[in-house]
Amino acid sequence: MTPNTPAPSVTPSLTPSLTPSVTPSVDALIEAVLAGEHGPLPSGLVATSVFWIHHGTRLAGGDTTYLNQYVLVRLGGSFGGCAFEAGEIDPSICRDSSGTPLDVLLREAPRPLRIAALDAYLSETRPHRVAAEEGDAEPVTLPTGTPETRARARDAAIAGLLDIEEGAEVGLIGVVNPLVAAIRERGGRPLPCDLNLKATQWGDPVTDDMHEVLERAQAVVATGMTLSNGSFDTILERCRSRGIPLVVYAQTGSAVARAFLGSGVTALSAEPFPFSQFSAEETVLYRYRTAGGA
Repeated sequence: MTPNTPAPSVTPSLTPSLTPSVTPSVDALIEAVLAGEHGPLPSGLVATSVFWIHHGTRLAGGDTTYLNQYVLVRLGGSFGGCAFEAGEIDPSICRDSSGTPLDVLLREAPRPLRIAALDAYLSETRPHRVAAEEGDAEPVTLPTGTPETRARARDAAIAGLLDIEEGAEVGLIGVVNPLVAAIRERGGRPLPCDLNLKATQWGDPVTDDMHEVLERAQAVVATGMTLSNGSFDTILERCRSRGIPLVVYAQTGSAVARAFLGSGVTALSAEPFPFSQFSAEETVLYRYRTAGGA
């Protein structure tokens, strides 16, 4: 599978402005933001809008219906987003949290809303488009077209961040079928892991044991959903300790994952809201690499 519009081959290096210090964990990042280490104090900012999206998708030729729930926070000119599992929060959170000071959300909200608030803050202090203008991110335009065309283009752009040898085993934590195909096209052997799927579109077994995958993989590709379910820190630490590349593809927490570039994350496909599945027109995602690449 190849996208209608090839992704640019430019691979800019990360500059120190994106990683002022080593970030050991998501909770440590939140504490640093609350202390004003990444920009203005959140106590002086307000989450203008908190809203909720629930949608399903079944791509042509597939037998999997993806069900996704997102909570989103509007802060100034930016949005922060976080996917969550069914039942974690309910729509009343939109009424209860809109207009809340951002520091309150970062301290007291359920985890998905905390991640969305953190993402909104980091997106507002340095939007991805600004990072691209300054040469730290590579904008990739997804073509106009059907959901299948756009999904293939997006997942080819993600897989393009992998620099692997033929036959390398690639842990895929958070399974999307077009991404399984894109990893194979790069010469990798996917090791799929997901809490909600039992098999890929082609019948490959999907494990729910990420520890098994993290021990075996020679590189890991993980979804931003790991920020929401709390597994991100474990993945980050294991990839750091084993010295293997970690590529994150993030709708959830795209600016949050960016804060870990050079601290365990080696490459990132950041897709800020509105996400690609909500449009048939051209949209942009942003690819980041550390100086050493992925």
